[in-house]
Amino acid sequence: MLKKGNKLYSILTGTCPKCQMESMYRDKNPYHLSNIFKMHERCSHCNTKYKIEPSFFYGSMYVSYPVGIIFASAAFVIAFLVIGASLVHTFIAIVVTMVFSLPIIIRLSRNIWINFFFKYDPAASKEGITTR
Repeated sequence: MLKKGNKLYSILTGTCPKCQMESMYRDKNPYHLSNIFKMHERCSHCNTKYKIEPSFFYGSMYVSYPVGIIFASAAFVIAFLVIGASLVHTFIAIVVTMVFSLPIIIRLSRNIWINFFFKYDPAASKEGITTR
């Protein structure tokens, strides 16, 4: 369904935002917690540098808040409105959802953040080019 060339593809797959040819992360599984923040320094295909400046991904904290709200809202809707759980059980469902989805929220936030600064380049996906 998702095709290369749009930001949503890069955000959901965690691929290079410039060429979308390789994963930015050394370990694609966000639930390997010891490797959750470990990224390649550059894309091996188009040479895009992921960490533009020191502490670049601190900005993803601003993105993680609304992403977390989306996950918590989904848990609320499912638990309270669909299943009809009590408020206490709904609160527990939200907390459990947030704890278990934290690695996904971290990765999604980083993916969204880096995609603010890079644009897909079809030429970069066809042949390796040198970028920043």
